[in-house]
Amino acid sequence: MGVHWDGQGLNIAVASSQAEAIELCLFDASGSLETHRARLPARSQDVWHGYLRVQAQGPLAQLGRPGQLYGLRAHGPWRPDRGQRFNPRKLLLDPYAREIVGDFRWAEEQSDQAGSPALLPDQRDNAAGALKARAVSDDFDWGDDQPPRTPVADTVICELHVKGYTRTHPDVPAPLRGTFAGLCHDAPLAHLQALGITAVSLLPVHYWLDEQRLVENGLSNYWGYNTLGFFCLAPRLAADPADARNEFRRMVRRLHQAGIEVLLDVVFNHSAESDETGPTLCWRGLDNAGSYRLPPKRCAGYENYSGCGNTFDIRQPRVLQLVMDSLRFWVGEMHVDGFRFDLAPVLGRGDLGFDRQGPFFSAIRQDPMLSRLWNDGKLIAEPWDIGPGGYQTGNFPKGWLEWNDSFRDTMRSFWLGGAVTRGQFAQALAGSAQRLQPRGREPVESVNYIVSHDGFTLRDLVSFDFRHNEANGEHNRDGHDHNLSWNCGVEGQTDDPEVLMLRGRLQRALLATLLLAQGTPMLAAGDEIGHSQRGNNNPYCQDNPITWIDWSKADVSLLRLTAKLLALRRQWLPLRPTWYTGQPDAQGLPDLGWLRRNGAPLTGWDWNQSASRVLGALIGAPGRSPRTNGPGATRLLLLFNAEDLDTDFRLPEGDWCLLLNTAADDTIAAAAEDQLLPTVSGHCALRARSVMLLAGQRPSQPNPGASTP
Repeated sequence: MGVHWDGQGLNIAVASSQAEAIELCLFDASGSLETHRARLPARSQDVWHGYLRVQAQGPLAQLGRPGQLYGLRAHGPWRPDRGQRFNPRKLLLDPYAREIVGDFRWAEEQSDQAGSPALLPDQRDNAAGALKARAVSDDFDWGDDQPPRTPVADTVICELHVKGYTRTHPDVPAPLRGTFAGLCHDAPLAHLQALGITAVSLLPVHYWLDEQRLVENGLSNYWGYNTLGFFCLAPRLAADPADARNEFRRMVRRLHQAGIEVLLDVVFNHSAESDETGPTLCWRGLDNAGSYRLPPKRCAGYENYSGCGNTFDIRQPRVLQLVMDSLRFWVGEMHVDGFRFDLAPVLGRGDLGFDRQGPFFSAIRQDPMLSRLWNDGKLIAEPWDIGPGGYQTGNFPKGWLEWNDSFRDTMRSFWLGGAVTRGQFAQALAGSAQRLQPRGREPVESVNYIVSHDGFTLRDLVSFDFRHNEANGEHNRDGHDHNLSWNCGVEGQTDDPEVLMLRGRLQRALLATLLLAQGTPMLAAGDEIGHSQRGNNNPYCQDNPITWIDWSKADVSLLRLTAKLLALRRQWLPLRPTWYTGQPDAQGLPDLGWLRRNGAPLTGWDWNQSASRVLGALIGAPGRSPRTNGPGATRLLLLFNAEDLDTDFRLPEGDWCLLLNTAADDTIAAAAEDQLLPTVSGHCALRARSVMLLAGQRPSQPNPGASTP
């Protein structure tokens, strides 16, 4: 599918189930002059195709070579009430374009019914201002590039924006800041490695459009969730836009050399064409009814499960093919390691709702290339959309990872004063078994996060009670108003040392809870250094210092704590990647048990009340025991105090080495095998708003154990 150079000419193939003819239009190098136009001569079922062979000499010798600019025109009926919107006066993009060129400008002629009260097709030709595709010939030397293939149990994800991550980084050369080349520069790469990140999840890098409303208000779609080209990169993210593909490949290769996988956030739920009043750019003009979900009575509108005006119809064979071909392109030709699927239930929607065994999942499962990602746990779902039955957390196929908003909300509530019980906290900490285990899922399939790109940053979470989105131009009505945040007594910035101390302690406790929990952790870039977005919890349109990470204000202490936590995770893997049973072993020690502050097991009443925010997790079977001569000889103890007062915690019998205390100003450094650590026994002082991690030898005598929720 698409337009491809084979060394002798261009092979053209375009799908449309209801078109009566498809024309290929060629343009000069400027893109302003249409030089040739011809109908594709052949049709095989619903694919229109042809071949443009280059001439060795003569006036047409330059046509049909790599670099050729082109567009499409589709002929057919104009019946919006039947889902048919053919208008040959509108130049259309190739859905399989490898490169999109031009500066799109919002104008009435970009819509196929602009200014037409009778809803007739617009008669103005839009070619002069329309985007064009460029035929390309790829030849990149990958050398010995190998994907890291990090086991999912060892995976630590950092979600980041290519531009915002390095736009102000002082150690990145100015021409490279905010680009693919900047992301793989020595300084940010060293930061990711030192932190312990194994995979970066990049916000959309596919070619996207800025919505008309944003452009008219002097803003842009910074996040990029408005895709127009599923096979081409956004040139705005490249240091050299003319070489974006190879720059991206060099970035991937360099990240792989550093042991870091590259995951792409992909948006197959909708397109940049928006609702029926939006522009006609590609699918709407080529095969509207064969591309989008339409209302049952085929009125002029669209089913809008994305909240962005339209919804791709994965039930249509050519839409499914487009998605699969795009995924294969990014894995096979661009060497990416996995994907995060935005509003993923859209991809599983059949005639009767979401189907976890539907065509999309079956197509990936049997695909020789993509099934590897499934097996490696590198397919991640955002498990909700806004359509009926759109909340599908826990319902994706076994092997898929899912963003776990229940973990996010539970941990925010526990630490910041929301309504939550100790039982809910324990379940979230231990892999959210109530959501995943009944369907045969594993704990690692829960992508745990406190913060993502969508919402407050970690620092803002403990600095603001209310959103402050005035800069977005929507009168502060956009963004979520249920943030489960706490400003610690002062809204926004403050110099009050007690408030700052409390905010710092809460950030450390939240990070410790995230990075030591059972599941796959995801950090939002910048949270490890105290990045703030000034209280804006929906900065999708802020391409400016609001969103750019300010490296000059990095909280070095918080960074050191985050690196320490990830080192502990690698070293001990406190909560293993498989489910716990809570049952005692021969010594009477459960693989995972739960304690009250007096050392007694939690009972049924304890689980269901929220007055106390103190508990301990006694881990009899941690994932790793690096300080022992044999597996299973060490037990761990995680202690949590989310209350505002220090408390005394009765420890299980034996001596305990203190590995972590988030209440300390400077956390205990990561210790070598032979380095002595502070030892405590009997009881310990558990400071307010803090987490402790201790290691001790398993008892030689039977132990009564502790309860499991």
